[in-house]
Amino acid sequence: MKNFIIYMVFALVVSLAALFGCGGKNINIHHAAIIDNLPAIDPDYTDIIIPPNIAPLNFRIQQAGAGYYAKIYSTAGDTIKVAGKGNKILIPEKAWKTLLTANAGNELLIDIYIQGKDGAWSRYKTITNRIATQKIDSHLAYRLINPAFNYWSKMGLYQRDLESFKQTPILVNRMTEHNCMNCHNFGGNSADRMLFHMRAGKGSGMMLYRDGKLVKVNTATDFNAAGAYPSWHPNGNLIAMSVNKLQMFYHSVAEPRDVIDFKSDLIIYDINANMVTSNPKLADPDYMETFPNWSGDGRYLYFCRAPKLENYILPENGGEDLAYDRILYDLARVSYDPATGKWGELEVVVNAQEINMSVIIPKTSPDNRFLMFTLSRYGSFPIYHSFSDLYLLNLESLECHKLECNSASTDSYHSWSSDSRWFVFSSKRRDEVCSRPFFSYLDENGHASKPFLLPQKDPDFYDTFNKTYNVPELFNGPVQVSPQELVRVAHNQKKMLKAELDPALKGNKQDNTESTLYQQAKR
Repeated sequence: MKNFIIYMVFALVVSLAALFGCGGKNINIHHAAIIDNLPAIDPDYTDIIIPPNIAPLNFRIQQAGAGYYAKIYSTAGDTIKVAGKGNKILIPEKAWKTLLTANAGNELLIDIYIQGKDGAWSRYKTITNRIATQKIDSHLAYRLINPAFNYWSKMGLYQRDLESFKQTPILVNRMTEHNCMNCHNFGGNSADRMLFHMRAGKGSGMMLYRDGKLVKVNTATDFNAAGAYPSWHPNGNLIAMSVNKLQMFYHSVAEPRDVIDFKSDLIIYDINANMVTSNPKLADPDYMETFPNWSGDGRYLYFCRAPKLENYILPENGGEDLAYDRILYDLARVSYDPATGKWGELEVVVNAQEINMSVIIPKTSPDNRFLMFTLSRYGSFPIYHSFSDLYLLNLESLECHKLECNSASTDSYHSWSSDSRWFVFSSKRRDEVCSRPFFSYLDENGHASKPFLLPQKDPDFYDTFNKTYNVPELFNGPVQVSPQELVRVAHNQKKMLKAELDPALKGNKQDNTESTLYQQAKR
């Protein structure tokens, strides 16, 4: 009898739970009135394509009401029923993961119910999204920095598990004397191949992690300063980098900040040989070369280049005026034979003068079908340009088009997922101040889906989080080395590797008018 009573009490509790939502409110949606338009929700998770392994897309309902309720369902599996916490819909992680896994390739449907002051419920038009069959890389790396230029000294590199809400530090600069750290990059989207640069302080150098071994490298030689903007060759042994002389300057109206690159060349770092080399086509004194990127098959090095700065110093009003807004970068490439190490001829793939725009940040897809780049009105620093957009180049036809995921705000840095179907990019479309990571799906024909914002556990998160997500990079993580180990190696200057210079370049410096190597190539 005692067990029977316990059973009946349990059954009653379960029955009541089915009738009541959070806060003890009776939810009776069976006779809800139909509203024939979509509800306004934030973030805007409507009409999007999502990976089957993404964290719950928690959102808030931006419609006035006394109560909120949501049903999330698909072709297979149980419906997820969520009573709103206020106007927030917080989706249970386990149920969400089960639903997405069971319905890869199917539609994901969301019904939103809102209760009026009179207690009656109304249902809005069903939100229809689609679950892709292809997963996105499990992790996203980024630098978190303040948007104000004079508060850059507090920053860190972080990794976010995209399948949950877990964010962990890779390294924060309060552990390294508040120096600058940037240019984080992963070879082949793998956590087994990671690098980033540290600037100033006793930790200065390139932190390089490959196949379980962590070292710090000084890539500066008699020929070049330390490298930046890295790109791993698919063979995992070569890293292309630019050598830049960047300087921030300011405007008196609109976005005040801007950046100019006074001089830049490309270098190649051979990890196994611990050697820096270059080529006349990559370090031409008549051009400024930057943003190198290896093709998916490793047979081309793509990069951006503009005529040297002297070409833009124009005499006006009796003095010298730098026409910074006329600096336009071409998209160029040079073929490369990984077996012999020989370079081919330079080709201009997109001519900046013909389109009167500047091509920046080229990134080839891992399957080598496409190349994505940022197009801006001038210069090489699009993060401060509201007119920057993403374009896609078909590497077979060499035809390009503007991607559908762009906005009227800054859309700039981007990176591919390892399957070439997903990409992430930085956008200021939310508040015009802070860059946020947005994700989009690219179909077989090179068309991008409506982008969606990196989900957070609390839908109010972005209203109060005032740091910018800088250089979002997709990779299959997590990072294999701890922050403590990174600090230990960073602070050990005695064990830092000093890169050797290719003997063919010895006696030549980056700032020579024309290096011996360049002279030899011309003859």
